[in-house]
Amino acid sequence: MKHKKISNRLFIKNRQKLNLKIKPKSLIVLYSNKQMYRNGNQYFDYRQNSDFFYLSGIEQEKSMILLFPDHENEELREILFIIETNEKIRIWEGNKYTKEEAKEISGIENVKWIEEFDELLKKLIKDAKNVYFNDFTDIGSEDDMRNESLQNIVSSVNYNCKIEELSPIIKYFRVIKEPEEISLMQEACNITEKAFLRVLSTVKPEITEYEIEAEIFSEFIRNRASGSAYKSIVASGGNACVLHYIENNNNCNDGDLVLMDFGAEYANYAADCSRTIPVSGKFSKRQKECYEAVLRVMKESIKLMVPGTSIIEIHTETCKLLQQEHIKLGLYSEEDIKNQDIENPLWKKYYPHGTSHFIGLDVHDVGDKTTILEEGMVLSCEPGLYIPEENIGIRIEDDIVVAETPINLLQNVPKEVFEIENLINGKINKL
Repeated sequence: MKHKKISNRLFIKNRQKLNLKIKPKSLIVLYSNKQMYRNGNQYFDYRQNSDFFYLSGIEQEKSMILLFPDHENEELREILFIIETNEKIRIWEGNKYTKEEAKEISGIENVKWIEEFDELLKKLIKDAKNVYFNDFTDIGSEDDMRNESLQNIVSSVNYNCKIEELSPIIKYFRVIKEPEEISLMQEACNITEKAFLRVLSTVKPEITEYEIEAEIFSEFIRNRASGSAYKSIVASGGNACVLHYIENNNNCNDGDLVLMDFGAEYANYAADCSRTIPVSGKFSKRQKECYEAVLRVMKESIKLMVPGTSIIEIHTETCKLLQQEHIKLGLYSEEDIKNQDIENPLWKKYYPHGTSHFIGLDVHDVGDKTTILEEGMVLSCEPGLYIPEENIGIRIEDDIVVAETPINLLQNVPKEVFEIENLINGKINKL
């Protein structure tokens, strides 16, 4: 891992919260993500299952956890299973966690080698009335097959044991961030800020989208991020009107805007940032009008991110604000609105996506659009404006902690017109 050590108090606290919501005499079975083959004998970079990390802090494959919070034997209430380093693993991959290291990371006292898992699973099933598994995934997936195999073991040992799904319970807790989690997300946002400042110091006409992407990624790695929380979007000119444009292979021409959607992943926590800048270092009159319209809406939308509302309500209000800005920009008129198709309103042509999603261990984190917001939840705020016929695509996005006075984790990432223009032209040096 590249990130600084996380206190195991976070993971202990997360497990304690979980214990409050499960049924009595219940066994919880969690497994880590598997390594995924890329090609040949190469694996994709390993990323731990978010629920598994949330409860343990363990970032290693071939790991299992058994939790039985009210078992009469205290030693059997929490057990972590990990792989043991052997000579082949040591030569090809390096050392894996020792038992002591795994204990220190997770706060789980009872750490065993993975070979002991089946025996202890069967022993604990005999005492359980319910067994919870990670998730019930799509039929045919590897996780589904693992669940099926484990459920067969449960049925063969204790036929009366009821199978339960763990995911909704973890989701209930994950959606509200602990202070330690918000600190980790703030670090991801701080690294993202550094990447944006790097881009502002290097952008110029004829630079390629992939060169900008390289500046972003290198700054992430330089600052102890594991990399990008998602595939970065670097979209110049008309490409910015393609919402999920990820090719990043065009030149950025003089006079173009460049829309960048990017975020660092630090300690498995995501930042999610969007900024739009002029390649030449100066917004045209029309570009500035459009940009400032989006920025005004964003500032008002952030004020809505308070306890008691929902993402759906925030989006509805944001669309009303954007509609008024569209009229001012001459995209359509009040009369056009009176005659519009209610099922397909005019604003949707220029703003076809949502305003917010939850952020955390996943960039699109657990939580529904209908969830009533509570203090400590973290949302994106990302209004946009897309006018393909004018080669204009603009999105501005920050990460907001829900509170009576919302907290902006990306507040220090420049987004005012004068800041962006001055930084590109070297009139301000924030690096």
